[in-house]
Amino acid sequence: MEVTQLNGVGPALATKLDKLGLRNVEDLLFHLPIRYQDRTRLVPLHSLSPKIACLVEGQITSSSLQRGRRVSLRVSISQNGASLGLRFMHFHAHQAKSFTNGRNVRCFGELRPGPQGLEMVHPEYVLFDDVPPTLADQLTPIYPTTEGLSLTRMGQLIALAWQQLEQGTLILDELLPQQLINQYQLPSLQESLRQLHYPHVHADLHLLQDQVTPAKLRLVLEELIAHQLTLKRAKQQNQRLPAPTLALSKHLEQGLIENLPFELTGAQQRVWQEVATDLTTPVPMVRMVQGDVGSGKTVLAALAACRAVDHGCQVAVLAPTEILAEQHFHNFSHWLEPLGINVAWLTGKQKAQVKRQSLAAIASGEGQVIVGTHALFQEAVEYQHLGLIIIDEQHRFGVAQRHSLVKKAPPGKGLHQLVMTATPIPRTLAMSAYGDLDHSLIDELPPGRKPINSVLLNNTKRAEVIERIHLACNSGQQVYWICPLIEASEVLQCEAAQDTAALLTQQLNNIKVGLVHGRLSSAEKAEVMAQFKAGHIQLLVATTVVEVGVDVPNANLMVIDNAERLGLAQLHQLRGRVGRGQAQSHCLFMYQAPLSAMGRERLDILRQSNDGFVIAERDLQLRGPGEVLGTRQAGAVGLRIADLMRDAHLLPEVKVIAEGYISYPHKTEKIISRWVGENQAFAKV
Repeated sequence: MEVTQLNGVGPALATKLDKLGLRNVEDLLFHLPIRYQDRTRLVPLHSLSPKIACLVEGQITSSSLQRGRRVSLRVSISQNGASLGLRFMHFHAHQAKSFTNGRNVRCFGELRPGPQGLEMVHPEYVLFDDVPPTLADQLTPIYPTTEGLSLTRMGQLIALAWQQLEQGTLILDELLPQQLINQYQLPSLQESLRQLHYPHVHADLHLLQDQVTPAKLRLVLEELIAHQLTLKRAKQQNQRLPAPTLALSKHLEQGLIENLPFELTGAQQRVWQEVATDLTTPVPMVRMVQGDVGSGKTVLAALAACRAVDHGCQVAVLAPTEILAEQHFHNFSHWLEPLGINVAWLTGKQKAQVKRQSLAAIASGEGQVIVGTHALFQEAVEYQHLGLIIIDEQHRFGVAQRHSLVKKAPPGKGLHQLVMTATPIPRTLAMSAYGDLDHSLIDELPPGRKPINSVLLNNTKRAEVIERIHLACNSGQQVYWICPLIEASEVLQCEAAQDTAALLTQQLNNIKVGLVHGRLSSAEKAEVMAQFKAGHIQLLVATTVVEVGVDVPNANLMVIDNAERLGLAQLHQLRGRVGRGQAQSHCLFMYQAPLSAMGRERLDILRQSNDGFVIAERDLQLRGPGEVLGTRQAGAVGLRIADLMRDAHLLPEVKVIAEGYISYPHKTEKIISRWVGENQAFAKV
């Protein structure tokens, strides 16, 4: 039953609802409140507390315009000797005149400290003289809305949908196994929805919003099962076509191992066996290799590339940034070209003639291993016989982008996929966000690596830090100075880096200072990085473009400016650029005081631990899954009522339950449609 069948829903309103993924009446019933407001009772003015949203009532005692940077309207109300201020920054003359002394006003809003005590800024209000407005008879649900669709209208639409359900015009299927309903003593689906949309007047607001009540658990389980079924379907779609069977072949693979200037760690050998085993089957490998910064993922990717090339297949190596792609191009060329493997290069910023040559080499098969950025899956790129794709920093790409590259396989054939990340993803998150991937973990660093010494420093110590850099550079060491994003603007970030580089050049006049940022051309960045790697540049000032992939063993001091502005995972990635040689390395996290309690706690985690997985778990607890995964993957997780941290204990059981749905394809379709809807598109690629 489409939403347009509801009274008053025309094409314009249907378009707005479509932006929220609401296309039929059932969708409206599963559009659940994000929080609730208690407008069922009045809170006396003498018992108010800051940061609480509540309903209050009082008599107007004064009203005046206050001038500052902008004119504001301030109204004072009182009740039994207690008072409260109301402040309006946007108002019109008629509104200001309506607040006359002696009138009564009822307000709803959040309380916060003001210059003259507690106040409400822009509260919702009703003026009255004698008869007070009627109090609400239930908690008020607050729904997600979109531009042009008010909260009131959304509530009316959900009420219309609820009416259809109560009248029997709309039937909701019970899709949970009865055994699960009995095990957790869950209410029926209709009763669960009623408790969430229309909670009882005496319902505990804290319990309703912050705890998993039986009604909420009923829907959390449904949503988690739907999500697991979607990931399972995605994996089946990945593996529906046969991939080339890449049996053991000693020639190139053994040649690479013999030429390496180091031995593989035990963890690398274990993970390589897991990858190699996958490659020997005609079922497409879809495996994620997780490993902390410096653990040696790239050499495993090179081994997989050798195996593929030995069997006549091409390999595409996809990186999220040009600077990381360049690093991979350098590494793969250094390792593979001595074995006779042709390594090609393709990015969006190549000049037309160079790009034509690269495209021709890829199409003819002359390019055996092709390294590049997003250009690798553009429509113009044709591979002769692509058999393996390697994707670095998987979390930087959307799922659809990965599948765009998969579609470059020969007609009727599948591809092996090896995705890598140095961003440690907690197991809870990996199970839910990357459930379509098998997982391998490199949990060992190469021998001889010393833990990086991390120090927190107030920005007031800047002069001492510069002196330390001076001493380090004069003793033959190299140094990074990282300028993070000051505001949400790459232009401002680059300007900050340019200003810092100019200042440090002036203050360290005998030190060679280099600069790398996102607005430099690919060739300019490559030239600066080459000079830094060769030791010609002693101090490299950079934006976060050096977060991944840059390997300069002689650089063993890093300064991160305004460290409090970055996430823990990103700070850990940046820190991983040092500590790659035999010398003791140091990372100085400089912060701008005053540092909040949360800011101090976050930076202390980095000071206390060099373990990326410990840091990732804490990052997940502090910031939530959307921030840890990045916006692209947050959308892919797309959970509406379940919470990955809160509900992690349910995931193992949910995975088992999801397996049981194989026998009920009709039920599987319904539960996926109910909870995932259009977002399951990536599973159909």
